[in-house]
Amino acid sequence: MNAPPASPIPHRRVALVTGSAQGIGEAIAQRLIADGDTVVLLDIAAAVKDTATRIGAADAVRVDARDTPALQAAVHDVATRFGRLDILVNCAGTCGRESFEELTPATWQRDLDTNLTAMAFACQAAVFPHMRQQGSGRLINIASVSGKVGGIGPIDPAGSGGRSGAAYASAKAGAINLTRWIARQVGAWGITANAVAPGPIASPMAAGAEYGVSQSPIPRMGEPAEVAGAVAYLVGTDSSYTTGICLHVDGGYVLA
Repeated sequence: MNAPPASPIPHRRVALVTGSAQGIGEAIAQRLIADGDTVVLLDIAAAVKDTATRIGAADAVRVDARDTPALQAAVHDVATRFGRLDILVNCAGTCGRESFEELTPATWQRDLDTNLTAMAFACQAAVFPHMRQQGSGRLINIASVSGKVGGIGPIDPAGSGGRSGAAYASAKAGAINLTRWIARQVGAWGITANAVAPGPIASPMAAGAEYGVSQSPIPRMGEPAEVAGAVAYLVGTDSSYTTGICLHVDGGYVLA
């Protein structure tokens, strides 16, 4: 006998989006709100409160995602206050662009802590006990095609920087494999875990960077809303049999 499908997702789901004061995270939150979900924003920036008001989010929490105890407490608090947690989107990120020669331990640690460690422990807090107890959930980790190709942007043999940095690319590669690892454990509990890997997206993080998109199959920068569309699919009922994937939203950048 075939195993039953994952538990259906309630119509009015509760979602938590980290790194959502601006850019891709804000666009994801906006899309989930438009789709009828109750959305809570989480960000280190004080502006997260204004963003929540502007886009109609249910709440905003100001937390540094690198502070693991505070981050996990925030996840548990949201699940407790709203009675459940159906969707977690990890979008908090930092991106150093130093050359490898100029890379410092501080930048290395910051980018790994924000892009990978925070992701792991936010997922842990969402799954145990909340998603596992309710028998359903969607984990979405925002990675990057940097984690597939070793940084995006122009490659300068002199190593003068500008390409997304070594720490960022390493963390995003880790995010992709972390997502696969989690997916293998949580599937039997009605939970899916997937990654989305944006390419060159016109967001505050990309401001001032040169990506050479004229050579891509789709020769333009992507928009945050296009990343949000991929997330909307992966948290929806049409993706109930999809887990452990990394969906590129990059205009074919990694093919160029």
